[in-house]
Amino acid sequence: MSGYELSEMDLQELKQVDVRTVNPDTLVDIREIEIDRTLPKGERMQEFIRQIRNPYCFRVGKVSVSVGYAEGGATFEQRMEHYLQTL
Repeated sequence: MSGYELSEMDLQELKQVDVRTVNPDTLVDIREIEIDRTLPKGERMQEFIRQIRNPYCFRVGKVSVSVGYAEGGATFEQRMEHYLQTL
C-alpha cells in the first residue's frame, strides 16, 4: 500500500471547512469507510485519511459532522459513549 499523508498546510485547510456551509454531497459518509484492522496502526490511519478525504468534516448518513482531535486524549468512540450516557 502506498502512503497517503497530508501536509500541515493541507490539514489546516481541511480544519477550516465550515460544517454549516459545506455542501453535504461533497462529504464522505463515514459508514462507507472500510479499514483492514490487521494493518499496523500507522497504515490504518493513512487508509482512513485516504478514504475520508477530510478527517475533520464528513457525513454520517444525512448528518454533516465536524470533529476535532487531541493528541493523547479520549478516542472518538469514548467521547460518543460518554455523550450517549448523558442523554
